[in-house]
Amino acid sequence: MIFGLTEAQIAGFGLTFGVGAFILYMLFIIGHLAWESKAGKFGTFVIFLGLAFGMVGFLAKYLIQWVLNIK
Repeated sequence: MIFGLTEAQIAGFGLTFGVGAFILYMLFIIGHLAWESKAGKFGTFVIFLGLAFGMVGFLAKYLIQWVLNIK
């Protein structure tokens, strides 16, 4: 136990908030990439669709777990 938390609690916190913060940072990087390349509206959409599609799966996993835990 570290600071009164178990290893599973620390891992769950890191996975939820640490990866969530990393996703936000990656969205910033993708937006900056689109801005610097002057991609336009459609180009920016394609960049976000291609690079951020994997993040949707990570977020969907938590949404599905939340829905299943309600019942």
